[in-house]
Amino acid sequence: MADSTGDKKHEATPYRRQKAREKGQVARSQDLGSALVLLVSVGILWWTGSAVADALARVMQASLTQQRYWTLDAVSASGWFVTSLLECLMALLPLMLGVMAAILVNNWLQMGFLFLPEKLAFDIRNIDPLKGLQRLFSLRNATRLGFGLLKITLVACVIVFGLWTQWDAILGAYKLPVLEIGRLVWDTTMQTCMWTAVLLLVLAVADYGFQWWKMEQDLRMTDQELRDELKMMNGDPQILMRRREVQRQLALSRMQSAVPQADVVITNPTELAIAIKYDPTSMAAPVVVAKGAGYIAARIRKLALAAGVPVLERKPLARALFENVEVGQQVPAEQYAAVAEVLRYVYQLQGKELPKAG
Repeated sequence: MADSTGDKKHEATPYRRQKAREKGQVARSQDLGSALVLLVSVGILWWTGSAVADALARVMQASLTQQRYWTLDAVSASGWFVTSLLECLMALLPLMLGVMAAILVNNWLQMGFLFLPEKLAFDIRNIDPLKGLQRLFSLRNATRLGFGLLKITLVACVIVFGLWTQWDAILGAYKLPVLEIGRLVWDTTMQTCMWTAVLLLVLAVADYGFQWWKMEQDLRMTDQELRDELKMMNGDPQILMRRREVQRQLALSRMQSAVPQADVVITNPTELAIAIKYDPTSMAAPVVVAKGAGYIAARIRKLALAAGVPVLERKPLARALFENVEVGQQVPAEQYAAVAEVLRYVYQLQGKELPKAG
């Protein structure tokens, strides 16, 4: 049998997850962000590559025009520099926006909004050489080293495969014009980079899945941890029991003083009991001064009989008052007529005059 205090057999509670998140303990893969940025960059370059090349070509052609140097001065040089810079930035703008969006999406999907200023504080334990050596030669780092070697091997295989698919074209490239050679190099490079990015993304997703699984295992709770958290969240069970007992005694004390002053107790007949009082000089409507079910109902009936308060059985009315009216509240309009009929019957039974509202 597993140790009841040491075996992590309980799922993490929402409170434990929240505290772990506040400490920065979230499932996160650094490789996923890098792979996503690479994939987006390659895709945008493949799509806008010709526009970027044309912009750079125009800037270089304008820069290397000999005629410009004969008329170049400080003002024209500044204007030409700004114009060239803006042209290059506009050509690279889709790439920069795509990379920025990939970074933001990656961080949001993995961690959401997480601001941890305490992580920026200086902690001498972070520069402890002994702990640094322990982390360096830990099982986690050994696993990451093996995963890194696997990625290098697979990426090398993808590059070799990409070159092999274009091998005949590469061997015959010496027959092509310079422009065609450049296009061949560009297409081969982009195709190989795209395959590499897709492979790294697949590996990164697998790494994220592993990080998420490991975090879930670390957050699991033992029996003792679960008991400690419940005690912290809800308080000591003995204190809670004592507090409920005190509240129960106070409620009974109030009931013992309120029931004898009531005009009538309506029952259901043994399950529920509701004590009602009406004083037209101070009340706009009859008021429930005590109510209860089970043991409390039996106490109300006993106190009423001992004080000579009439006890009447009205099942639907008792149920409606018990469910809809709290102690100290007035009888709602929906039950006012039924309660008034009960009070009229009680006053007639006792030979009293019906109270008249002032």
